[in-house]
Amino acid sequence: MTGDDYQAGQVLLIDKPLNWTSFQAVNKLRWEIRQAFNIKKIKVGHAGTLDPLATGLLVICTGKMTKQINTFQGQIKKYTGTIVLGSTTPSYDLETEINQTFETSHITEALINETTQQFIGEIDQFPPVFSALKKEGKRLYEYARAGEEVEINSRKITIQDFKITKIDGLNIDFKVVCSKGTYIRSLAHDFGKALQSGGHLSALRRTKIGDFDVNDGLTIEDFIKNLPKKD
Repeated sequence: MTGDDYQAGQVLLIDKPLNWTSFQAVNKLRWEIRQAFNIKKIKVGHAGTLDPLATGLLVICTGKMTKQINTFQGQIKKYTGTIVLGSTTPSYDLETEINQTFETSHITEALINETTQQFIGEIDQFPPVFSALKKEGKRLYEYARAGEEVEINSRKITIQDFKITKIDGLNIDFKVVCSKGTYIRSLAHDFGKALQSGGHLSALRRTKIGDFDVNDGLTIEDFIKNLPKKD
């Protein structure tokens, strides 16, 4: 592809690595495209944030295709991941340390599978306090890191499918199909609570957004390798 192709608009499927923010991935690709084609300015954006501790599909749009970002963001998403039962963290994942532990002797395989049904359909979900959502001009994680209490409103989300794929002690592998705005970290936290225990997310991978599949994506390194090299 040429620089004009990227300006006209492309949809790039990127397999985001662990410990990268979605913002870092977008910035890296924008810089590499500009360097490869000697472009002064180009629009680049993503259609749905992935947390740094999550991997998988980032749909990245360039040029005129950035106008389609809202459309792509609204599409159904699929994830796989692991919930650890018996403990919670303030961020609902491994970004923060375990702050509470809970009894798990009452939890059976049957109870785990049965409890997933409570989360199917339209439900009210509270976003994690460690999230990039804004309240009164500040990100929620800014309040959380400052130790400030802040009221968070619930939001309606839809979970089409929530299945347990493996149970290994307190590590519960799952797959989920859900709407825009769903926080899988909150699902992990709420799932633990529904089991009258605790739960937090230890791994997450986004596999699909609409018809876009991570199996058709490139790593950031492979994308860069495919760009023309300057003499």
